[in-house]
Amino acid sequence: MLDFYLIDDHQAKPNYPEQKDLQFIGELDDQTFNRLKNKKIIADRFDYYSDFRWNTALIKQMCETIQQKQLQTDTDVKQLLSLLGIVGENQSGLIAYGD
Repeated sequence: MLDFYLIDDHQAKPNYPEQKDLQFIGELDDQTFNRLKNKKIIADRFDYYSDFRWNTALIKQMCETIQQKQLQTDTDVKQLLSLLGIVGENQSGLIAYGD
């Protein structure tokens, strides 16, 4: 699973063992992640098996893409939107760690 945590855009990236200091908000499995990449919601540069970070600007762009493509009711997109909704409420970015 790919675990997602809230992280401020300006906060330094913590090392993996220090992630306990971050707030866990959810996860995506590899199949869902890859389907979101195929739908061009998640950019090709992000790899499920590598740690990565999404800042608030990128998250906003992803939300706009979802609206433009009218994919709000798509099952995979709904899973992503549940994570992005928490991000919006906290005005934060995301960091992902594969486990």
